[in-house]
Amino acid sequence: MPEESLWHWIDGERYSGAQARTAPVTDPARGKVIRHVPLASPDEVARAVDSARRAFESWSATSLSRRTRVLFRFRELLERSVDRVAALITEENGKTLDDARGEIQRGLEVVEFAAGVPTHLLGGHSDEVSTGVEAFSVREPLGVIASISPFNFPAMVPLWTHPVAIATGNTVVLKPSERVPSAALVLAQLWQEAGLPDGVFNVVHGDRTAVEALVTHPDVAGVSFVGSTPAARHVAQIAGAEGKRVQALGGAKNHAVVLPDADLAAAADHLTAAACGSAGQRCMAVSVAIAVGGCADELADLLQQRMRAVVVGPGHAAGSQIGPLISAEARDRVVRAVAAAPGQGAKILLDGRETTDIDREGYFFGPTLVDHVTEAADVYREELFGPVLCLVRTETLDDAIDLINRNPYGNGTAIFTGSGAAAHRFRRRVHVGMIGVNVPIPVPVAYYSFGGWNDSLFGEHKVYGPDGIRFYTREKAITQRWFDAPAVYHFPTSS
Repeated sequence: MPEESLWHWIDGERYSGAQARTAPVTDPARGKVIRHVPLASPDEVARAVDSARRAFESWSATSLSRRTRVLFRFRELLERSVDRVAALITEENGKTLDDARGEIQRGLEVVEFAAGVPTHLLGGHSDEVSTGVEAFSVREPLGVIASISPFNFPAMVPLWTHPVAIATGNTVVLKPSERVPSAALVLAQLWQEAGLPDGVFNVVHGDRTAVEALVTHPDVAGVSFVGSTPAARHVAQIAGAEGKRVQALGGAKNHAVVLPDADLAAAADHLTAAACGSAGQRCMAVSVAIAVGGCADELADLLQQRMRAVVVGPGHAAGSQIGPLISAEARDRVVRAVAAAPGQGAKILLDGRETTDIDREGYFFGPTLVDHVTEAADVYREELFGPVLCLVRTETLDDAIDLINRNPYGNGTAIFTGSGAAAHRFRRRVHVGMIGVNVPIPVPVAYYSFGGWNDSLFGEHKVYGPDGIRFYTREKAITQRWFDAPAVYHFPTSS
């Protein structure tokens, strides 16, 4: 069977372009190329941006009621298509079908939030700020938005950004990861079926060339990016130099603190799921567990039991709990860091390199638990994006907080405890953007905002929620006065 060739989506239709450059899309469970995706040239990127620019003129003037009707229809169509989109995600990303369905559900929650956009665009109004004068404000869309999304959540991350942009009157050019391109094309077709005008939502595939062309294009007003910290920093710098509004979410090294008064069995269950789910390929994965006081040995035993029981296999196979990593390079990076751990003072309690009941043609790596980890170890310093949990031991809660605050990232963190006082101290002192108390992966619901601190976020705005509304709009303040009859204008005074 010949490998499928994909296409861009520009101005409401498939666009194949010159296809001078393409990239293979691989099924990571088999290590086999399943299709090819075109890599857009700067001219093809410009074609998509121009389509979005022209569509902005009418879409930004479209009534809120019509916009929300389109969003409601899109939500309904996407809910009907969950299994179809999930199958594509599993095929290209490798995660289990349950994981894929779960990420679509989290994206749907943001679509629902965006459908309520009229209540989020309420302006302020002040009457009689001066005699016969009123002041009010409105929020207006920016223009063309570039949304650049990563491989680990082919549906969820785009759904965290572009529905809010569209609801607020912007138009979008989405650049999905070239490793997982197909879900974005289904989203484009569903938007069209929902009645979204052509050009409001476009998809261009590509690599760094396409990203640079998007971020520097003069008609792009805002850039929403999710990826590694070096890439996020680079995008923020070049977009900022171009005078564009930018939100760039980077990497993470999320810590979870376990106190002796916690339910250790429950903590071990949650930490195993948080470290191994999606094969560890998520920016909110817990990759460091900090055992405080005398609970470390018991916690280590419980974690070994839980992690050893995790079923590794192809994402489409019944019973699989975690699938493969995205590529051979990703797997090799994790292998190198784990192999170096004993020489860096750590002890491997469970070694994912020894996983045997899987198809060796794929990019599988089993759950891994490394104890007595220090800040100097590669498994601690690097964002591995694999199912690896580091166990660090500290004497006190304050020591644990200091360790977290020394880390350059500040995405998510958690504490497991039965003490309200300890939880309060933790959430007040820790320098991290998203915090869970007995919740290992504290991803905010859609009506709050997602994003970290420090090297995990570049720009002033987080994703979706109130910050998403603020990011995709700008405020306009109006002061007005009406006269019953023609009057002579005087220079304003304080009266």
